[in-house]
Amino acid sequence: MKKKLLILFVLATTQSFAQNYTSYFTGDTADVTTNHQQGTCLMGGATENDNAMIWFLNKADGGDVVVLRASGADGYNDYFYSELGITINSVETLVINNASGALDPYVLQQVENAEAIWFAGGDQFDYITYFKDNAMEDALNEFINVKKGVIGGTSAGMAILGGHYFDAENGTVTSEQALTNPYDSRVSLGHSDFLQIPYLENVITDTHFDNPWRTGRLLAFMARIIVDRNVRATGLACEEFTSICIEADGKARVFGSYPAFGDFVYFAQPECFDYNPDTCEPGEELVWFDGLQVLKVPATESGDITIHLDTWEVITSEGEWEHWIKFDSGPFLVVKVPGENPDCIVLETPDFSSEDIKAYPSPFSTGFEISNAQGNKVEVFDLFGKMLLEINSYDGNRLGVVTWANGIYFVKISEGQKTTTIKVIKN
Repeated sequence: MKKKLLILFVLATTQSFAQNYTSYFTGDTADVTTNHQQGTCLMGGATENDNAMIWFLNKADGGDVVVLRASGADGYNDYFYSELGITINSVETLVINNASGALDPYVLQQVENAEAIWFAGGDQFDYITYFKDNAMEDALNEFINVKKGVIGGTSAGMAILGGHYFDAENGTVTSEQALTNPYDSRVSLGHSDFLQIPYLENVITDTHFDNPWRTGRLLAFMARIIVDRNVRATGLACEEFTSICIEADGKARVFGSYPAFGDFVYFAQPECFDYNPDTCEPGEELVWFDGLQVLKVPATESGDITIHLDTWEVITSEGEWEHWIKFDSGPFLVVKVPGENPDCIVLETPDFSSEDIKAYPSPFSTGFEISNAQGNKVEVFDLFGKMLLEINSYDGNRLGVVTWANGIYFVKISEGQKTTTIKVIKN
């Protein structure tokens, strides 16, 4: 009878462990030590980009890859192990069903032994619930910052990689909902309390950016972070078939299939000075005239180096700058006009501070002047990005614009590589 009870106990215990997590293993079970390299791979969802995944696997240097997920099965195993042409020792997918599964000694040991860790898509709140504020969080941050392995994720797996993150605790949120009330309960954000990834400490990420309405919620996320945390937050966004891969030195490569397909990634930052939203309060519609300056970069198969995330110095000559603006109300969620590189390192020099340049009067009725802009190039754009006026060397005189319609205009002042933009209103 005692033997039967013991057998039943062992079976029950094994079944309990099986419910906590499931392992799918491909390759050699013996642990190996390699000359792995540090890096981070952000992927926007949908089908993985093969070239970005090759970049990711090469960082493991033939080591062990662990895939963490909270749903699904072994879809990555053969893809990583044999379909990309990169030799690795093993791939293990661990499907974690609860926090107990994340804390299982075997699971923690496999995370410790890995040279590469990949977060699959799914529901990011599962990852927050199972992996945060426990031994799994400690193991992941040890892997990132002490062992210095390569880490990455797609969709929900990308969403958790920023120092600021949308946790989806109350479900997803649309741009319209987030812009109508940035403090809607669905705009649930976490800050500096989970993964500590180099160059992403002050970044929030967003995914599935093929959807044009995603721009509004990223704008709302960043407005909230700026107001709540009093920091100049930045944002990274990927379309579904693109990836941003960050080298150990902070240089970001972008992978996609441009020009065969319209694949783009987005690097978003506020202005260098006075970047706070005009209105960002509970129950109020977001208003942000200065908004975000966003570098929209084509993502190519070669993985071009685009930007240095340590300083946000732009390296590429590709792409275009967009200025994302949220007015108080109207037919548009977010208005996009031609933007510019804020280049905050340059603008901090005393000979060209945006604080010195003013347009007055504003509002104006028949014309306006610009202070401290003599000799600089001046361009004026309407709300839809159409250039209305271009002066290569401004003489300081009044700009007469009686015939212009009432509304908002943007004045871009340039001196060599240094630029700033100010807003004026005609009424």
